[in-house]
Amino acid sequence: MVGSAIARLGKSLGFEILGQSSQHLNFTNREAVFEEMKRLKPDALLISAAKVGGIGANSSHPVDFLSLNLQIQTNLMDASHNAGIAKVLFLGSSCIYPKFASQPIQESSLLTGQLEETNSAYAVAKIAGVKLIESYRQEFGHKWISAMPTNLYGPGDNFNLETGHVLPSLIHRFHNAKIHKESAVSIWGDGTPLREFLHVDDLASACMVLLDKYDDSVAINVGSGEEVSISNLAKLIAQIVGYEGIIQCDITKPNGTPRKFLDSSKIFSLGWGPKILLEDGIALTYDSFKSTLKSGDL
Repeated sequence: MVGSAIARLGKSLGFEILGQSSQHLNFTNREAVFEEMKRLKPDALLISAAKVGGIGANSSHPVDFLSLNLQIQTNLMDASHNAGIAKVLFLGSSCIYPKFASQPIQESSLLTGQLEETNSAYAVAKIAGVKLIESYRQEFGHKWISAMPTNLYGPGDNFNLETGHVLPSLIHRFHNAKIHKESAVSIWGDGTPLREFLHVDDLASACMVLLDKYDDSVAINVGSGEEVSISNLAKLIAQIVGYEGIIQCDITKPNGTPRKFLDSSKIFSLGWGPKILLEDGIALTYDSFKSTLKSGDL
């Protein structure tokens, strides 16, 4: 999803896109990654490849989320160093911050408290990626940077009911409920957790700004500047999808982090800001979901 959005924007700006997806290159194959990086030798590398998923997937498969992500990002960074890549932008995740970090979360909150248990394996892997970027800067003087996006969504999202994040999963569930005329849909937790969402096309534009204007060892936050409760998010998605039944909260399921709102003042000061409103972005993502259904890819 992220790589595709960056490629779309890059092409529209006249850049030659050399990137490979996980469908064409196994990023856990160290030798293959080294060979491909030497062959391509891009002017800049944006690392968006990762093993990702929602609360359920993270809780059920922590080994995959820790091991695979460590392999992917380490191989790509080591290969970039070996090939002499001048600019690398590593995309982490806002889940790297402590569960009870002061809100809005500043970049300085990293490693100041306990992580959210349900996705700690993924968070630890991403923290390791940030630290590897810092280490390469310190030891070799590379102009490499990290960015911490908030919760992302958009075309090409993972709409799988078992492994997808909350927003695309809710789109799928409410669509199914509408089609099958279900009287109620349950959401995990009590609906009170607050989340910030950013459309993937807005992240792509942020990446271009960061590659051009940012040079610091501190990982920079990239958020929308707005937050919504899971309960209100569910209501908004139901409205856009056209589902008119009851929305129930399943309090036997975990809430996750109670609030996760990034302080994005640093990137805002560079002249970047999101342009896609949440309601408009969800509508576009729902269109993408329906296209995915028609193509038989889901």
